[in-house]
Amino acid sequence: MRAFSHPAALLLISLSLLNPASRGEEPKRAGTNPRRTQTVEVVDRVKACVVNIHSERTVTDIRGIERKPDVSLTQHRVNGMGTGVIIDPRGYVITNHHVIDDVQLLRVRLHDGTTLPARVIARDPEQDLAVIKIDPLKPLPVIPLGTSSDLMLGEPVIAIGNAFGYEHTVTTGIVSAIKRDVTLNKEVSYKSLIQTSAGINPGNSGGPLLNIHGELVGVNVAIRAGAQNIAFALPIDDVLRTTSEMLSSRKKTGLTHGMVVRDMVDASENPIKRWAVVDRVEVGSSAEIGGFQAGDVIERLGDVSVKCALDVERAFLEQPVGTKMELVARRTNNEVKGAVALKAIGGRPVPAIPVAAGAGDPAWKRLGIKVDTVTAEAVSKVNKDLRGGLLITEVNPDSAAARAGFVRGDLLIGLHQWETITSDNISYVLNHPDLASFSPVRYFLIRDGQLRRGFLPAIE
Repeated sequence: MRAFSHPAALLLISLSLLNPASRGEEPKRAGTNPRRTQTVEVVDRVKACVVNIHSERTVTDIRGIERKPDVSLTQHRVNGMGTGVIIDPRGYVITNHHVIDDVQLLRVRLHDGTTLPARVIARDPEQDLAVIKIDPLKPLPVIPLGTSSDLMLGEPVIAIGNAFGYEHTVTTGIVSAIKRDVTLNKEVSYKSLIQTSAGINPGNSGGPLLNIHGELVGVNVAIRAGAQNIAFALPIDDVLRTTSEMLSSRKKTGLTHGMVVRDMVDASENPIKRWAVVDRVEVGSSAEIGGFQAGDVIERLGDVSVKCALDVERAFLEQPVGTKMELVARRTNNEVKGAVALKAIGGRPVPAIPVAAGAGDPAWKRLGIKVDTVTAEAVSKVNKDLRGGLLITEVNPDSAAARAGFVRGDLLIGLHQWETITSDNISYVLNHPDLASFSPVRYFLIRDGQLRRGFLPAIE
């Protein structure tokens, strides 16, 4: 939890939802229950879409006198808690980045009591969002998506979360303000948040803020320390945009389906209507070859019904590279069908796995490592979804890699938010036009069967 004691959960009831009937009074209509308010209905519908997150992180205390050589390190485990919302039946869950940051163990507890291990799939520290993955035995219910674009001051909202470890706590409140900028400390600030009066507590971070139709309108992120009835949530429209970028094939692998997709919302009806329209098709891409063009409304991709850009990106999750998927779109009044697949940016074929990196490779020039490829089996014990990695065969003692602590025999599996299966993946990160914006670059490697992570020093 951060300075504003990061969030909790919220649930609110407007006066219009309160039933004045006294206990024992007969319902006005047969078959109705005056106690079963809209809030009760919402909680019933969405409670299974909310998960409780439990974490463990190792904290190292430095004890000793500054500058003395006899400084000793002591470590202890710290338990954490948070909340998440299910966005895909296969077990993909949105939560806050600060809930999962630097944790060694993640467990997710479903509403039915099932507890499952979880792993981090994607993260965006700047937006304080992350996606984690569990492996359920059966498909999970997905939370209904609303919009934050038409929120009204005073509108009732509902929150569900793991408040102080009290799982699936329900609270209510109203929208107190919109587009609120909040600064927690010198390092952490947020822009354009939803302010609510719902009761939020530590442990509710990453939990849903819902409207009375049960639609997700925000993700709870912070509370004002020492205050009452002042809590904040990330607007769902911003959350969807960020999550779509985090899970995009382009960002994770450097491959693309070739479509720039824009979310559209019609909030004039309840529930709202969402759809995804193709804004642009890249030349030479799979989408262009498949016959798609700007203005097409995407209705289905593979087995995924598409309502927003996030649906397009999650449809490609867990699909082998090069797999063709049927895309169904609507162009004016006509249905359009075609096949799309992930291809290298610019429409080039997916590169084959290269041989060991040589001295002329960017990995050696800029990082100071020589690498060779390894199969998925070599890394599957750490994470069964890993598709491979790079064995570090040599480290330049005067290099960024050496200063970061890389040693011969380490398996490099990721840089920033991209997996490293080939040396081309390293080149993609080092030559990325936005490299400066996400420096220092985070690395993920396996040593002695354990996942290690850290940040690379400045890359020249």
